[in-house]
Amino acid sequence: MFKTYDYIIIGAGIAGCSTAYFLSKHSKSVLLIDRNCDVAQAASGAAGAFLSPLLGKENKFKELVSKSLKFSTSFYKENIPEEINNCGVVRIPKNEEDRKKFESYKPFMDFPYEEEGEGYFFEIGSQVNAYGICNFLAKNVEKAFDYEVNNIKKEDDKWLVNSDYQAKNLILTTGADVELIEEDYFKIRAVWGQKIDVYTSNVIKKNYHKECSLSSSKFIKEKNKNRVSIGATHHRLTCDVDICNLCIQGANINKTSSHSYSLDTLSSDTQKLLKLANEIQKLDDVEVCDVKVGARASSVDYFPMLGKLIDSEKTIKEFPHLKNGSFIKDEMLSSIDNLFVLNGVGGRGYVLSPYLAKNLVDHIIKDEELNKDVTTQRLFKRWVKKHN
Repeated sequence: MFKTYDYIIIGAGIAGCSTAYFLSKHSKSVLLIDRNCDVAQAASGAAGAFLSPLLGKENKFKELVSKSLKFSTSFYKENIPEEINNCGVVRIPKNEEDRKKFESYKPFMDFPYEEEGEGYFFEIGSQVNAYGICNFLAKNVEKAFDYEVNNIKKEDDKWLVNSDYQAKNLILTTGADVELIEEDYFKIRAVWGQKIDVYTSNVIKKNYHKECSLSSSKFIKEKNKNRVSIGATHHRLTCDVDICNLCIQGANINKTSSHSYSLDTLSSDTQKLLKLANEIQKLDDVEVCDVKVGARASSVDYFPMLGKLIDSEKTIKEFPHLKNGSFIKDEMLSSIDNLFVLNGVGGRGYVLSPYLAKNLVDHIIKDEELNKDVTTQRLFKRWVKKHN
């Protein structure tokens, strides 16, 4: 016998927790599922959780990030002020070539800034407590943790999850693990990132970003030191679950360190992050107190993925000429009923996810139109043109 809900969300990172929050405003029948033991245990827990402007000339992705940054910063400050430190960020060019780019971006800045030292200070910059944010967002929905989803299928008008749960609407926020999505056009770039927290005798008053991000410090009375966060390294890895615990499909990876390969990687990246952080601000009496890793998910074009999935088999069957075709009208595309995604937020999960989750829920509840730049339609259209 299945337990029934209006909505089931698979994935309890920042994308899933944000979706759960906004859905809980409309329904008391929401289930949030994750293979991990709690919220924010994979990429969302390994994030530096910095909120910072995207610098560059005008383009659609920058416009999306700027809108999201304004929305998410205000949302956190209004709803969870204790979990955000809005102390600003100093963006520092990493070399002379980078500095020239910064100079060329000045006419296109979306947020006020001041030149400071070798960099540029943006008051909008913040850091949030990743776990605290996700825990707050998910507090009003039912949860099933340490739960592995082996299969999903549609029967009649319900989505079935294993042999335990069913719901009219299913929302996938699974990040780098897209095994549940059987659509060839839905591709993810998995990039492993590492964040470390350290105790130091130095006081850091602002957030900084150069080749890594360095947070402002928080005094820890018990240690008589300051705690700062440093992130993040980037690796494109193909994980084999039999030999490496840094695997996209592994549960609770930050609670396991039994494989020498992952320990070597952790140690090497920790030293790299400490070196990069010291190039920003000198850190004395350093004591590493926490290390987390996770696979961040980005789409092939770096834009997020939002909304219903296109049913490629049904669409091609109805319009076979779309294969290797040129012009594709939106009305030709068939979507999979009541199956939605929020994915591909990359390294800007805490900036993008609240904004996109609000848009997705408004789309589901109120039938509000989604931005075509972030829907899965764009991915299908590119794929089918090259499909034989």
